[in-house]
Order: sequence, then structure tokens, then C-alpha cells
Amino acid sequence: MPLPMPSDNSLTTHETLESGHHSGLSGRFDVPGDKSISHRSLILGGLAIGTTQVSGLLEGDDVLATGRAMQALGAEFTRDDDGIWHVTGVGTSGLVSPTSPLDLGNSGTGVRLLMGVVAGQPLTATFCGDASLSRRPMARVTDQLALMGASITARDGDRLPVTITGSETPLAADHTSKVASAQIKSAVLLAALNARGTSIVREPTASRDHTEAMLTHFGATVRSHTDTDGTHIVELEGEATLIARDIIVPRDPSSAAFPMVAALITEGSDLTIPTVGMNPLRTGLIQTLRDMGGDIEITNQRVEGGEAVADLRVRHSQLHGIDVPPARAASMIDEYPILAIAATKADGVTRMLGVEELRVKETDRIAVVADGIAAAGGEVTYDEDSMTVTGGTIPGGITIDSQYDHRIAMSFLTLGMISDAPITVSGCGTINTSFPGFADSMNQRGAALRIGRLS
Repeated sequence: MPLPMPSDNSLTTHETLESGHHSGLSGRFDVPGDKSISHRSLILGGLAIGTTQVSGLLEGDDVLATGRAMQALGAEFTRDDDGIWHVTGVGTSGLVSPTSPLDLGNSGTGVRLLMGVVAGQPLTATFCGDASLSRRPMARVTDQLALMGASITARDGDRLPVTITGSETPLAADHTSKVASAQIKSAVLLAALNARGTSIVREPTASRDHTEAMLTHFGATVRSHTDTDGTHIVELEGEATLIARDIIVPRDPSSAAFPMVAALITEGSDLTIPTVGMNPLRTGLIQTLRDMGGDIEITNQRVEGGEAVADLRVRHSQLHGIDVPPARAASMIDEYPILAIAATKADGVTRMLGVEELRVKETDRIAVVADGIAAAGGEVTYDEDSMTVTGGTIPGGITIDSQYDHRIAMSFLTLGMISDAPITVSGCGTINTSFPGFADSMNQRGAALRIGRLS
């Protein structure tokens, strides 16, 4: 059956939104399912033998694009009225060449993971995406996949569109990554599923480990450890058989970051965010905000569907600046834009170090965030791998172009909640890639987001 398209009846679908003062956020705020786990649920469910039931899937643009691509490769999907998804897989060797290019829209995770899937099978697929995704570099993934036996052609600069013909006999990998990137690691591991022998990925610190955890859940043999020099090593036994297993997707800590910071920096806020994923490789922002004095109470810690989750109670707090250690970057790389917004309301200086990976996201997030804060009247400096924000008054009263980056858009809508004059943000339609209904959900809890007017 065709995969559903995201709903278009929310305030968030408007391209331009304005954010202004409100009297605080309160009540229960249910954020969407984890985006990283949702992508992997559809991919690994499609590579497994049998039918996988997925509860709590994020039905945002990015994840649905991954689902449509897996469907074009031969997997089957159905969705119950209660939101339960059923993925019928074809095994690790059963995919087919698609009849048209795989359009991943804005999804960097989807395109890079699926490149790994295709590289490990004897089929050909062309990958494309929207204008933003087509600007993002793919060489860090495609270069390694070529070493594993795949044939790859790409546009100048190793950008989309990219065509990959997978190998009938993929070679086991021994890959050393210069950066801690779950996307690079996952692409290599997915390509290695059909390789003979053990594939190894080494990274300077541990990146999020959802792929390893889910591969193990589906029956693959995966081992990981940290060497004496701090290098994180993951090993996968090839020629693996994956067996369908049910998945419960926890709520996304990256999405929870926006109402969490909004509550911390706006007076009168007392917000509960339930069932948030608490994988220790994803909780760097929570730890950082608590180090800054944030009143974040973690309660009801438990395990659901194999993932650690907890309920968060967040209350308005006076934050103070800190130096965020570079070693924490891998566990919160997507959260630095909203951390920078929190830092504008903190006493003193907040230094974010070792964040060069932000430069190869949907936008150059270091430059876009820093330039936006400066345009709004904040005090900020940055270089190639760091950003420093000094807390103070934010005059606002401007329009900021999010450059169609969902996390940039939500971050500056949050900044508008505490600026002297409202902030208008353009390019908000891409918020639906990760947080469908964001603006409506915020307003239901007390925010004042409305359709904006470009000046």
C-alpha cells in the first residue's frame, strides 16, 4: 500500500511563523517518536525475515521518505488506524533495484543509511533529495562503500544525485572515522551485513548506538568496546540473518529539546515531557542544561521495548554559562542550535567546543545559528569548530531565514519567546521532517506562535 503523507492541517505547515512573549508553558507535552530509531525500524524491518510491528513511529517527512524508499526496494508496509506499523521484510539479500530514483527529501540519515543498504546487495539505485540535501557532502560515506566493492558515481563534489551499484560479494570493512558519526558508522555496518568475515568501525568517541542495538535486537552479532586510548570500536559478523522483532519507539530527546529549553528560559513554566528516550549517548543536552542550573527532574526511569526512557519535569530556571566539553559533542550534536538559544538567557559565557560536525548538517549550523543570534541582537562569536554565546538581552524584532533547516527554525522560534520584540522565522515548513505539529503543540501548552508576515 502507498505510505501515508504527513498531515497538512497544522500551523507548522506554514512557511513563515512569528514567535513572541507568553506567560509560560505548562502541562503535559508529548513529543514525537525518536527519528533515529524510526528510520532504523523501517530499514531493518525491511531487511528482516518476517513482519516487524512498530509502535510510536515518527510520521514526519524524513521517516516517511525512508519508508517510501524501502518500499521501492521491495519491502512492504501497512499501517493500522491506531498508528501501529507492520513492516514485512525480504531478508538481507532480497531487495530489488527500484524503477525510479529514491527521493529522500531532506533526510541525511535516510539517504546515508540506505546507501549502505544498497552497497551491500547486487542492485542499482540512484539517490536524490531536495535542494538542501543535495548540497550536503556524501564522500565520507561513499568513499568507504566503494572500498567495500560498490560502484559509485556522484555529481561534482560528491553530492546528490548519487548512483550506487552494490557488490555481489561485498568486502568486509575496517574503517577508521575521523569523526564520531552514527551515519557513517551505520552505513558501513549495513553494507557489511552480507560481507564475509568481520567488519570493524573505529571512531574517536562513541556516537549514538541505535544501529548496533537494533541489529542485535534483530539477531545480528555485534560487539563494541572502548580502547585504552578512547577509540570506540564496533565489530559486526557478516553474512547475517535478521529475524523480525517488534519495536516500541521512544519519544525523541532531540525533539524534546525545544519545549525543554523553552520551559527553562520562559518565566512561569512548569512542563512535563513523558517517555523520553534516555540512551546515554543521546542525553548530552539534558546533562549540559542541568550543569547550567536547569531544573530538570528525571522521574519514572524504566525500559520500554529495549530502550531506556524516563519522564522529565522542567521548570523555569536562571541558567549560568559553562564550558561544554568537546567529548560531549557526539551525544548532543543535533542539540547545539537550541543550546545556543538557552545560552542567550544564561548569566555569563557559554562555550561550545569541538562542534565542527555542525558544519555538514542541513546547513552550516555554526554559522547560521551564530549569525541569527547576532542579527537578533545577541552577543556571539564562532570559528571553525566552536561557538561562544554571552547571555544578555535579545532585542529581536527581525526576520530570520532558517534556510529550510528544521532545527534552526524551531530554535529561533524558541528565541522569539524571550526576545524584546517578536521574531519571524521563514522556512518553517521543514519542521515537519522531525516534529509534525510543533507549533500547534507549543501553543496548546501556552506559547504564542502564529502565522508570520515577511516584512
